[in-house]
Amino acid sequence: MAERILAVVDDLFFLAKIQQTARQLKVAMETVAPNAIANSLASGGASAILLDLNHRSGAAIGMLKTLKGDANTRGIPVIGFLSHVQADLAQAARAAGCDVVLARSAFSQQLPSLLMKLSQGRPSEPSSL
Repeated sequence: MAERILAVVDDLFFLAKIQQTARQLKVAMETVAPNAIANSLASGGASAILLDLNHRSGAAIGMLKTLKGDANTRGIPVIGFLSHVQADLAQAARAAGCDVVLARSAFSQQLPSLLMKLSQGRPSEPSSL
């Protein structure tokens, strides 16, 4: 059985789009708050994390550093997305260990194939803004 994909997304409209796509593809997905990701990972594995780098908590970069600094979680692919004009945030995410950084539009366009690959444990090819 494929592991679930965790989504750290607080934009309800965008989250609904991700959830609907996951349901259509029969991909297990769970929404998680940044401060609850450690507990969620401890309760069961994850094949990947989808991360809104603009999460209103402001905790995205800190969460990345924590995940990628821990030997138990550093191997979990993190796919981050943000506005295409946020080059500084994209660079900060890469420096913190984000495996793939995509503009929100590219993320939306690639979402079905990303979910399928990630649910099967095949990380996406690294790409960026």
